[in-house]
Order: sequence, then structure tokens, then C-alpha cells
Amino acid sequence: MNNVLEQFLMYIGSEKGLALNTIEAYQRDISSFIDYLRGSGVVAFSELQQDHIVGFLSKKKLENYASASLCRALIAIKVLCRFMKREGITPTNVALYLETPKLWQLIPEVLSSSEIEMLLRQPDITTALGSRDKAILEVLYASGLRVSEVCGLGIYDVSETTVRVMGKGSKERIVPVGKHALTAVDHYLANFRCNWDSEKQQKLFVSRTGKPIDRVLVWKMIKQYGKEAGIQKSISPHTLRHSFATHLLDNGADLRVIQEMLGHSSISSTDRYTHVSRARLQEAFHSFHLRP
Repeated sequence: MNNVLEQFLMYIGSEKGLALNTIEAYQRDISSFIDYLRGSGVVAFSELQQDHIVGFLSKKKLENYASASLCRALIAIKVLCRFMKREGITPTNVALYLETPKLWQLIPEVLSSSEIEMLLRQPDITTALGSRDKAILEVLYASGLRVSEVCGLGIYDVSETTVRVMGKGSKERIVPVGKHALTAVDHYLANFRCNWDSEKQQKLFVSRTGKPIDRVLVWKMIKQYGKEAGIQKSISPHTLRHSFATHLLDNGADLRVIQEMLGHSSISSTDRYTHVSRARLQEAFHSFHLRP
């Protein structure tokens, strides 16, 4: 594969006329890609598949590579694949239909279990707002709900084991929730929620003034707690949804079950998490196996 890389660098330097800095950046990206392929058991570019590209970029995203760096790496790989198809090194251009927006959908940001624990420890549950925030974080991670769905929850939508959700397209679904989330909700309701309630206000999570919370408030809250927890990744409410789905899949949950819990109308929307889990599986294998 190093021989192909040399040919490729000569091609982009002589025929494409790229600047020296660009050529050096391409060399670094492709060299890193080759290292990943070898670690995955790929010994020749003729074995290259689209999943290898997705897995490589997934790994880089998990390592906190910036979006601009990921985009540059993808462009370098796409140019390489086009070159190899033209030179007959590979029978097809496996990156031909790999579009950048689609790829970013395939590689959601995911928090590790330890990062989740650090995030959940940040709210001060002895205060009204801290207790509310703790309950919101726990419900987001325990159920995989969209932030808009959490904001729309009513007090009576939470039972002893589940939450009732009104999702996209006014489709109702029942989602199981773990005991940690339910305990956090119970603490919030028993100690603080009654102080903010009114006869007309039945929403579960409300602001300091008693109005229903909105997505912007939750987004800012998660950003702040993430910063306080020392999490370097760029996180949002959707990060907890992604983490929920990926952690379920990592621990053996069926993809169809995850689809139902997330409220996806198509299994293709849920399938993006298999790419992340595959990348995490490969990384774990090569990190911990005695004979990788």
C-alpha cells in the first residue's frame, strides 16, 4: 500500500498541480488511513470497502478530530479512490457515493460511559434548578428522547417504569426508563416541582419562572455541565441520544428495539449506529487483544 501512496503523491503533485502543503496534508491523512487498514487486517487496497472508510473516520471523530480535519481526510481518501480506479488498482471507486453530509450522519458524537458519569454528577440536586437539570440529563440518556420530546413531557407522562412520548408526526410511543432516571424525576417532583407549579401548568420540566423549558435552555445547560465536567467533545442534547443508542447496541440490544425506542420510522436511520459500534469494536480489539 505504501507503493500506491507514492504513486498517488506523484500523481497529485505532477498532474493535479496541488500545493506542497496540500500534498503533505494528503500524505499524512492517507498514511494514517493505511495504518488503520493494516490494523483492521486489510493488506491491499483491492480489499478496500466503504465500511473501512466510515470506520476510519468514525475512529478519528471519537478521537476528537475537528470536522474540518475529518472533511479534509475524506476528500483525500476520495481522490485516492478515484486515482486507484483509474489506474486499475481497485475494480471500483468505493468512495464514489460517499457524500459528506451523509457521512456526518453516520458518525454521531458519542460519549464514553465514564464521560456520561462525569456529566451526570455535575448538577447540584440540593437546589431546585440542579435537581431539575439532573432529572433532564438522566431522562435524556436513559430514554434516548429528542430534546423537543423531553421539553414536551407532562407530569403524568412518566409512570413507574416508562415515559409516554409524543414524537415526530404526532406519533405516540411508550419508552422504558431506568431506575436512576425515575429516581431523579421523583426527587425533583417531591422536593422542588410543587414550588413552581400552577393550576394551569402541567409540564414536567419548567423554568425558574414556571414556564415550560425550551430546547435552547437545555442545550445551554448541557454545554455548561459538559464544560464543568472537563469533557473536551462538543456535546448537545442529541449527544445523549446518540450515546444512548450506541451503548445499547454495544451491549447487545437488537437494532429493531433501538429503532422503536428512538422513534425512527425507518431502520436506515437507526443503522448509522452500527458504523460507530463497528469502529469502537475494532478499536477495542486492537487495543486489548493479545494477538491483534
